[in-house]
Amino acid sequence: MILNKETAQKTAELLLQINAIKLQPQTPFAWASGWKSPIYCDNRITLSYPTIRNYLREQMANQIEELYGKPDAIAGVATGAIGIGILVADYMNIPFCYVRPEAKKHGRQNQIEGKIEAGQNVVVVEDLISTGKSSILAVDALRSAGAHIKGMLAIFTYGFDFAVENFEKADVQLNTLSDYSHLLIQAEKTNYISKDDMDVLGQWRENPSEWKQ
Repeated sequence: MILNKETAQKTAELLLQINAIKLQPQTPFAWASGWKSPIYCDNRITLSYPTIRNYLREQMANQIEELYGKPDAIAGVATGAIGIGILVADYMNIPFCYVRPEAKKHGRQNQIEGKIEAGQNVVVVEDLISTGKSSILAVDALRSAGAHIKGMLAIFTYGFDFAVENFEKADVQLNTLSDYSHLLIQAEKTNYISKDDMDVLGQWRENPSEWKQ
């Protein structure tokens, strides 16, 4: 869900500006899943731009307070959301932890790095939502530790229907600063892509696992 349309448009503009989101309908990217995709999103690039990362930090912190009040802690999903999660927690002056995809095989064998206590209200921060599976695994780990998950806030989502279903099944409220729809609006507005490419991007969004160029 998008809370603020102005923020959604501005976030899309900034991500395109620094090539954190790349659109290449004619030369698709290969995702780790094996999907072919005309779009690739790497929001970790925002950490290299102080003005942009500060904008994202403040927007995320403000939306977290508006949606959930001030939580007891922020949890970032490793590895992509560790950086932005720390920035948000620091801005809000609350504790931070991050969640690995699985427990370490050595040392203390932690899956959650940082201190979380049973009963604490936690908001999970993500950089990107695709299928939502890794995000929900992080939520499961936090719930197993006794945390109460207030919700999740991410920078960007592709907005796949099956991802929405995954979050509903997991009983996790998801909000994002921006999404695929606002990205396409901004890309067309700035002539970042052609009308033909816009059609290709729309087709991919409908059935990404079967899409071929």
